[in-house]
Amino acid sequence: MTEYGRGEGSEPWHPEDPLYGDGGWEGQQADAGQQSPYGGQPQHYPQQQPQYDNGGWGDGQQAAYGQAQQQYPQHDGQYDQHQQYNQQYGQQHQQQYDQQAYQGQPQQSYDQNGNGWATGTQAQVPYPADPSDPYGQQAAGYGAGQQDYYGSPDAYPPPEPPSRRGAEPEPQIDWDPGPDQGEHAFFAGDDDSEDDSDDPNGGRGDRRGRGGKSGKKRRSGCACLVVLLVFGGGTAGVAYFGYQFYQNRFGAAPDYAGDGTSQMVTVQVPKGAGGYAIGRLLKDAGVVKSVDAFVSAQEQNPKGKAIQAGAYLLKKEMSAESAVAMMLDRKSQNNVLVAPGLRNLTVYTRIDEKLDLASGTTKKIAEKKYKSLGLPSWANDNEDIKDPLEGFLYPGTYPAAKGMKPETVLKEMVTQAAETYGKYDLEAKAKALKLDNPLQVITVASLVQAEGKTEDDYRKMAEVVYNRLNLANPETYGLLQFDSTFNYLKNESNINIAESEIKSNKDPYNTYTNKGLPPGPIDNPGDVALKAALNPTDDGWYYFVATDGLKTTEFAKTHAEFLRLKDKFDASTGS
Repeated sequence: MTEYGRGEGSEPWHPEDPLYGDGGWEGQQADAGQQSPYGGQPQHYPQQQPQYDNGGWGDGQQAAYGQAQQQYPQHDGQYDQHQQYNQQYGQQHQQQYDQQAYQGQPQQSYDQNGNGWATGTQAQVPYPADPSDPYGQQAAGYGAGQQDYYGSPDAYPPPEPPSRRGAEPEPQIDWDPGPDQGEHAFFAGDDDSEDDSDDPNGGRGDRRGRGGKSGKKRRSGCACLVVLLVFGGGTAGVAYFGYQFYQNRFGAAPDYAGDGTSQMVTVQVPKGAGGYAIGRLLKDAGVVKSVDAFVSAQEQNPKGKAIQAGAYLLKKEMSAESAVAMMLDRKSQNNVLVAPGLRNLTVYTRIDEKLDLASGTTKKIAEKKYKSLGLPSWANDNEDIKDPLEGFLYPGTYPAAKGMKPETVLKEMVTQAAETYGKYDLEAKAKALKLDNPLQVITVASLVQAEGKTEDDYRKMAEVVYNRLNLANPETYGLLQFDSTFNYLKNESNINIAESEIKSNKDPYNTYTNKGLPPGPIDNPGDVALKAALNPTDDGWYYFVATDGLKTTEFAKTHAEFLRLKDKFDASTGS
């Protein structure tokens, strides 16, 4: 018998066999305690074919598992009804292998006289149990009417001994071009490339191959989806940027409508800011909707270019046209304007008003914190100076919105003055002009700014100062005799000053009673006056008189000419 069944044929191991699917082929412990056959070693069984001689069994013998051999006598009878053990399974009375099954079963006997199988029944002589046969003591037998579990095309393959078991064969794969045969590697599913098999008897390996094809389909589907998304996203991106390009080149700039909301916001425009820079500040503050809308509105307004640096109180969500108009309105400008020649006391008052502070607040802070506001090292070199910041609040427009601190506004002014003065080599200029220090240059410029009326007057006025400062001059002998210095100490702007009052006041700022320059500047000179102080005329001027008392200034070189100009002044003013 074979390892697959009880007979000589190829009948597979039946699923109902008790040892079907056991944990190992090397043998199990028999129910009766028998040891595993073959000594636990795998055996190889050469297939032994039965031999026939004269129509019967020959001398060939078939070993039953290496120990007991079944001898079959020669017979002259016919074996067409009984050739192999597997045919006996289909008879009504099949031979059983189990010792218990052998007993009590009807068994046909063969007539030794050549008459074939006897018709009578007799007791079956049981076969002796093979001690090495693991099936010898099993109780179950194979019935003739049982279903064949291995005959169908989809049946599982019969079990094999461990020594014959090998790696499960790879499933058959139809031709696949692969990445190197024209198919892109992205779409090549190496692990899922099996196609359906046409073999109806393929078995489990083929079924796994068929199952793998669905993985390839899923892989290909995902790849197609990715490609679709990429191309779709690219198309959407091109469309979006194309629309943006069209809008930027041909479409109207986004803009709000109307004069804005009730919410107010302060925007500070730095010096040198152009239309686009201002538009960006307004957009960031929520005043306008786009920079381009503001630039367009500024260009369309005839006065749009007049928008200067400073602080502006504006509404949120205004149309660009309304924003430009509001910035041109002085009421919306939260700025402090320092005009050339303006004194510090006036500037302090304006800052208090813009910041909504009590009168005198900024003046007190200036007196207390002037050293921390960025004055040049050569400033404030005289203990008689009334205000160390005088001459250093440089003319210009500065943001001064409610909520800001006075020192912040003052520091910006002082910083601007220091930067401007730093552009000139004032120390060298002072020596060339026979002055003691750069502060005196600023002081001269403040006098020129205070006394001059027009730009044409400034250079002549500067020459008058330098000529009178010369102690050896034959006209004044070192006295400036400027009304502007006396008005400064009085905090007035009076052109009709009594001679007795002037001569009786000995204040260092009174240039009628003190030779030389006052201790410090008397105002904040502008650019034109500073340049005139650095480049005076050289015509011999010593005197000047505002003959109309307002705009016209005339100059004289001698005292006699001065007296004629004074009479002209008296006549025009009725004094």
